[in-house]
Amino acid sequence: QVQLVESGGDSVQAGGSLRLSCVASGYTYNYMGWFRQAPGKEREGVAAIYTRGGDEYHKPYAASVLGRFTISRDSAKNTVFLQMNSLKPEDTAMYYCVAGMLDPRTIGRTWSRAAEYDHWGQGTQVTVSS
Repeated sequence: QVQLVESGGDSVQAGGSLRLSCVASGYTYNYMGWFRQAPGKEREGVAAIYTRGGDEYHKPYAASVLGRFTISRDSAKNTVFLQMNSLKPEDTAMYYCVAGMLDPRTIGRTWSRAAEYDHWGQGTQVTVSS
């Protein structure tokens, strides 16, 4: 059984940084990523990463976080990270770690679809104050 456990959420001021971690146990899916959901808003794909290849594989990001957030992984520890810099109040949300089997050839179109991911963590809260 796959289990995803997130950590690292906190309350910070605008302009600050946080690093989220997600430890995966059980079967390792070929893509892991992060989604977020703010109160009253739909879930939004934040970033995704291919777990079985090198850095040459495309890492998609939401336009709203591009240049500020970085997704990375430690394969030996089955852990995915989300480094979040220059945080804004609009980044406030519950952040969820996800895992699924996606086709790398179509990842550009599918990575942000919540239904593509079979497993979700419990979430970690990020709150950014102005």
